[in-house]
Amino acid sequence: MIPSNTQNAMADRLWELDRAHALHPWTNFGPFEDKGALVITRGEGCWLWDAEGSKYFDAVGGLWCTNIGLGRKEMATAIAEQVERLAFSNTFVDMTNDPSALLAGKLASLAPGDLNRVHFTTGGSTAVDSAYRLIQFYQTCMGRPQKTQVIAREMSYHGSTYASQSIGKRPGDRVPEFRYMQEGIHHLTAPNTYRAPDGMGEAEFCDWLVAEFEAKLEEIGPDKVGGFFAEPIQASGGVIVPPEGYLKRMAEICKRHDILFVADEVVTAFGRVGHWFASWDEFGVMPDIICTAKGLSSGYIPIGAMIFSDRIWAAIAADGRRWYTSGFTYSGHPVACAASLKNIEIMEREDILGNATRVGTYFETRLKELEALPMVGEVRGRKMMMCVENVADKATKQLLPKELDVGKRISDECEEMGLMVRPMGHLNVMSPPLIMTETDVDLVVNTLGRAIRRVADRFVKQGVRLS
Repeated sequence: MIPSNTQNAMADRLWELDRAHALHPWTNFGPFEDKGALVITRGEGCWLWDAEGSKYFDAVGGLWCTNIGLGRKEMATAIAEQVERLAFSNTFVDMTNDPSALLAGKLASLAPGDLNRVHFTTGGSTAVDSAYRLIQFYQTCMGRPQKTQVIAREMSYHGSTYASQSIGKRPGDRVPEFRYMQEGIHHLTAPNTYRAPDGMGEAEFCDWLVAEFEAKLEEIGPDKVGGFFAEPIQASGGVIVPPEGYLKRMAEICKRHDILFVADEVVTAFGRVGHWFASWDEFGVMPDIICTAKGLSSGYIPIGAMIFSDRIWAAIAADGRRWYTSGFTYSGHPVACAASLKNIEIMEREDILGNATRVGTYFETRLKELEALPMVGEVRGRKMMMCVENVADKATKQLLPKELDVGKRISDECEEMGLMVRPMGHLNVMSPPLIMTETDVDLVVNTLGRAIRRVADRFVKQGVRLS
């Protein structure tokens, strides 16, 4: 055991090295330079330990990804054995390796319909970027070189490459210092029933959204739109579950106009809502392309995949002379593929999808109890991806002033009590490991409830009006 004074010195050193040298994704410079980062040094199952030895239940699940939990020796062994046997082999042109071939076959067997073709990437962003390029390639091969514009939704997150971040559109991701692609990328209203205009009911709101899509196609010209990007449940945009029938109707419109339906399942695939893939099993939609990452390896090794239909393959391969000039040095990386194969094996053997369904249903039920709190406007989500929306007024759904940073205040309170939840403005988001138990659910919900009450009490004492 490391002496406490030695451990504290090490923790301080790590904190200072990171603060002095690291540029984190989504760095907020003022707070970071003042407070630095929380240094995590160990993980086991659903739990994390920081450099000072404090323990936290990770209800964030890394970043929607630690599906089978951390610290599994089986995963470490599979990774180590693959490193010893073949640490790297490229998959360009006419090369492959055994884990890559095996994983491609496994994904084809798990994916719905005729989605039997797999293009490996380095993560979710590059999977979406690849889908954007495949739309252009496919439509051009079909003799429609002008049909390459795409449509996505507001409050969507599709990644952080230049193309994928331009396809996504969350306000917090768009800053004036960066530039984003605008030509040929369009956005529709987010299908957030809680924020529907004029107090529309779910069915009426669904009709309105579908009509908006049809009007946008009329405005652009359906002969110019090649693809539609949709997360089955919008994850980082606030865990937005669409109205009943919405995705099926949007897919029908896409099919009618030869628009490829791209399901961004970087978050929802591999058990997050109890299925290998959510598009078909949860929403009855057969996409043309699925993008996935995160749960594919449960975060043990970076990997992503774009899975697409035999129909698309037939079109792009028909000529026999074309070159598909897109890919990455680490596409089909043997170690990442070996890790993913072992991850899927564990999920199948332990019925982790079943646990996600059973415990996820309990998680939904327990979290819904928090809607009784004065500051909670809505609890929403499915199974192991849930969100609490905090408001100033439950009747009008008015938000608290932005400067109060309510989500962060709540997550800070949770952290003090040994729980990690993710703050996103006025939201608190949870995507725990799929191995979570009902006892863990009680811990998360009870702790989060106490944190919300504490923050609300402080606001009231400060003169903030809650109703």
